[in-house]
Amino acid sequence: MAVLLISRSIVVLVVLMFLSLLIDLDTIEVSNLNRQFLFRQSHVGQSKAKVARDAILKFRPNINITPYHANVKDGQFNVEFFKQFNVVLNGLDNLDARRHVNRLCLAAEVPLVESGTTGFLGQVTVHVKGKTECYECQPKPVPKSYPVCTITSTPSKFVHCIVWAKDLLFAKLFGDKKQDNDLNVHSKDDNSSKADVFERNIDENLEQYAQRIYDHVFGYNIEVALANEETWKNRKRPYPIYVRDALPEEAVQQNGGSRDCKNEEQEPSAMGSLGLRNPQEIWSLADNSRVFLEALKLFFEKREKEIGNLIFDKDDQLAVEFVTAAANIRASSFGIPPHSLFEAKGVAGNIVHAVATTNAIIAGLIVIEAIKVLKGDYQDYRMTYCLEHPARKMLLMPVQPFQPNKSCYVCSETPVLLEINTKTTKLREVIDKVIKPKLGMNLPSVMIGSTIVFEDGDDLDKAEAANYALNLEKVLAELPAPVVNGTKLTVEDFLQELSCNINIKHRDEFDEEKEPDGMVLAGWSGPVDTQATSNGEKKLVPSSSSADDDGTAKDISAKPGMKRKLNEILESEENCDVVQNPSDVGSSSAQVVEDDDDDDVVMFDEDPKLGKRKRLQ
Repeated sequence: MAVLLISRSIVVLVVLMFLSLLIDLDTIEVSNLNRQFLFRQSHVGQSKAKVARDAILKFRPNINITPYHANVKDGQFNVEFFKQFNVVLNGLDNLDARRHVNRLCLAAEVPLVESGTTGFLGQVTVHVKGKTECYECQPKPVPKSYPVCTITSTPSKFVHCIVWAKDLLFAKLFGDKKQDNDLNVHSKDDNSSKADVFERNIDENLEQYAQRIYDHVFGYNIEVALANEETWKNRKRPYPIYVRDALPEEAVQQNGGSRDCKNEEQEPSAMGSLGLRNPQEIWSLADNSRVFLEALKLFFEKREKEIGNLIFDKDDQLAVEFVTAAANIRASSFGIPPHSLFEAKGVAGNIVHAVATTNAIIAGLIVIEAIKVLKGDYQDYRMTYCLEHPARKMLLMPVQPFQPNKSCYVCSETPVLLEINTKTTKLREVIDKVIKPKLGMNLPSVMIGSTIVFEDGDDLDKAEAANYALNLEKVLAELPAPVVNGTKLTVEDFLQELSCNINIKHRDEFDEEKEPDGMVLAGWSGPVDTQATSNGEKKLVPSSSSADDDGTAKDISAKPGMKRKLNEILESEENCDVVQNPSDVGSSSAQVVEDDDDDDVVMFDEDPKLGKRKRLQ
């Protein structure tokens, strides 16, 4: 027997006696130490897969384990690689990789046991080609979004300040300068409409630059917002904060003066420079201001080569310090309670802190389902959900798997319909807005009949790559094989061995608010992006947390396929019949699925448009 374990499912190696291969891209962090028993302080920075193997072999030396410190989406892990296994146990932490593994398992016809946890919640599901629905048969949630006007002008919750600090300010200062950004870049001292206050002047030292940015975003921009009296008629008015208000003059000059020269080779840290040690302490406005100024300077002093390409990472200490300080200063301006760095990191990184007992329960359930798969007992498969609070005296809810969704384009190969203006839309837009993000193709090739109009991959020669690059900039109707109303596109990903047909329906006009992409994909059961409005334009501002601000999915059950409170679904006789005996058959129209960025568990109502889901007979 051969078992493939991916990412967080490594704990099940302890109780499996089979030939096993383990794939995990991550290295061990301090935050990993409290939720499992394989890693120790001395392992921090090492490969999770390799350390897990060494730890397990100490007490189960008869297990044959091959570790891979690699990305499961690498080309070496293709369909042929997957075919050597009897079952795949998956514990990935992002939707894109889960979809990729699901497709490889379908192509290799290898059963997949999926799993995920978030806090006290968790689930294990079994997916077998032709017998149960695949991982993509039902829609998955996307991160919550907030209106841009709320983020930029009228924040009322701390998460709004985090999104502003992370997705606007951090991105503007340290990210791609070419990206659109809703921050006001015009200073009251600039007469030119093209002036960008975030550009550092040639004769300006870092101290002056940092203070000028501080005064602009926390002082002048607030004054600009206050000028719109209409906005504040029914809202509490914010107050502008300038460096001179937050810090005495001597403190500004001495900011960062306590930096320990012995730690020059260590990762730069504003907290370390300022002598702040406790990440769970809530800083004062003065401390937040010092951290903001120091972090900004450290980025330019120690990481200047990275500026222009940085993307916020919850594991980047300096980035977390900067975002925490910026969010807290903005929160103070708007009368919102500040948070500690530990709390802010959780919000910014969409972190639901792991619970070791939940992980242990889910690991045990993974093993139970894996044994059923290996024995061929598909009639006994169960999707099992771990609950935070008992439902009818039960914390584990077993549910019989559903049959494949006939409208799923992944496992049922059902064509999808794309409504689009073929005369104005470029091929690049179709690939960037539909084929890659929505259909999940990583290295797609696009064919019209027998004509290949685009192909992605490293094995293309220069002439082919140049030709396909030209096609990307052509509108659909002007491609070598013109795309018009009624054309069928065939999209393939050879690594996933997945093929999908897209039927084209020409449409001249689209609603800019409801259909901002200028195209509509039908017959696709994926999530719908939430759009935010800013000055009449539709823009997406992803939140830092997929749950609502109180950590509970709001009840909007009147809308099919949307989030509902877990306890309300469990208490409903119509939606869920929890059984006392795990071997009995449960009945539920709700499904627990993972969020895109973390192992977040959310309850979903069945979408009636997908047809009635049938359980295994």
